[in-house]
Amino acid sequence: MLLHPTDSVAVIFCAQRTGVDDEAYQAAAAAMGALAAQQPGYLGEDHARSADGLGITVSYWRDDASAKAWRDHPEHAHIRDQGRDKWYSEYSLHVARVERGYDWQK
Repeated sequence: MLLHPTDSVAVIFCAQRTGVDDEAYQAAAAAMGALAAQQPGYLGEDHARSADGLGITVSYWRDDASAKAWRDHPEHAHIRDQGRDKWYSEYSLHVARVERGYDWQK
């Protein structure tokens, strides 16, 4: 189970996929997930995608500096540019402080 410590930072990325070049998108998404997990301050992520291509990914970071370092990572910036060019028709990104969190599992 993924734990989200209080006083961490959540980066909430909501995007609508275009459906263009799905195989390349899937490879890039997997590569970015693996690369993010190697970054200092990375705590984990949650994600979901609807059948119509709307996706939400929430990544959790120890602090704002860690989240900004990921934003500025050269490989991430390169993939972000590709996303803007062909994989997304629109997206929004929000950064929030996690004050408390709860998990439940049956």
